[in-house]
Amino acid sequence: MPPVREQAAPQTPWPGGPGAGADAAAETAYLPPVREQAAPQTPWPGGPGVGADAAAETAYLPPVRDSAAEQTAYLPPVQAQPQPQAWDTERTAYLPPVTEAAAERTAYLPPQPPAPDAAAERTAYLPPVPSAAAAPQASAPAPAPASGPGPAGPDAEYSPPTLGGNTLRAVDPAQARAEGRSPIIDPGPQSAILTAALGLLLAGAAAFGSYALLLPLIALQALTAAGWFRLNGMWPARQGIALAFAGAVVADGAVLAVDEPYGPGAIIGTLGAGVLLTLVLQLRSHADPDERMYGLMASVASAALAIVCAGFLAADGEAVSVGAAAVAVAVFARALPLPTVPSVGVSLAAAAGAGIAVGGLASIGAGGALLGLAAGVCALVGLRVAAYDYPSKFVHMTAGVALPLAVAAPAVYLLGRVVG
Repeated sequence: MPPVREQAAPQTPWPGGPGAGADAAAETAYLPPVREQAAPQTPWPGGPGVGADAAAETAYLPPVRDSAAEQTAYLPPVQAQPQPQAWDTERTAYLPPVTEAAAERTAYLPPQPPAPDAAAERTAYLPPVPSAAAAPQASAPAPAPASGPGPAGPDAEYSPPTLGGNTLRAVDPAQARAEGRSPIIDPGPQSAILTAALGLLLAGAAAFGSYALLLPLIALQALTAAGWFRLNGMWPARQGIALAFAGAVVADGAVLAVDEPYGPGAIIGTLGAGVLLTLVLQLRSHADPDERMYGLMASVASAALAIVCAGFLAADGEAVSVGAAAVAVAVFARALPLPTVPSVGVSLAAAAGAGIAVGGLASIGAGGALLGLAAGVCALVGLRVAAYDYPSKFVHMTAGVALPLAVAAPAVYLLGRVVG
């Protein structure tokens, strides 16, 4: 049997006491080291008790910062007044500069004309007001207004005859309205007297034959050619007037050269040739297209009216006497100082009465009333056309005299064949 060893009494070792030797160290060699826990202490910055163990325990924690600037370190900076950057300047390099000055904003606008005075515009076409120096002469009696009452009123006055033309025809209607007048002015009694005299001369010459009728007819054709150009504001127009008058003379010769049934054909043929010649001459013109077209229409119309007057030669002599007398009486009655509607009625009645009277003498009989009435209507139409000029007296002495007779020539020929 093995010997029994006595167990030693247990002893409680203490640090630094007896019995703490190599055996105790050998028994605890494989155990983890036991660390004494430090008494809990409240650390403060710079105070005692804050050692390496506390720093080691918080080594992997994010640092605690108390400063507000450090908390917003990764936020974009806030600028109170942002300054223009280079990229802003590049984006707005081609934009116009923004300014607050009104003069700079309107630098590239066209200059605005000053606002016109409304009172000056309303009185632009009124006659000038005499000055104070001329006031003492106001008591002198004013001269009597020119004749020609018409629709323009008793104060209507005509400008003197002129060959220079009216360069302000575009504003004539506005001028007439500003002056309180009508843009349509009847030729008046002076031209009516000339028309009546020429009409009676045609009526008397027709009784003596075609060759006796030729002289007053040529005068009528010359007045027609010149008056129509002046009525259209084209003066001087020597080439157009000469062409129209030449066509009229050729038509007269053609009518006299052929037999009576072929008179209308001679007139139409001459008219076609005159229109063709006028067209060729206008195509050779170097004027503007608008002016060239305007001249072409005026030339054709003037030539047509002058050539149509040759219808008096182609018509029967008795019909010419009735028609010319009716035109003379109708134009004279229209110039009487009467209201418009009664004046038209009186002139037509006078034309029909003249047709009956002259027709009775020329063995036409009651058919003279129809012929006289038709000639009176044509005369009023021609008179109305001649009234569309403002305020030239030269037109009234040419177109106002010739157009009533020229327009009545086709009616005289046609109705003369019917009632003759």
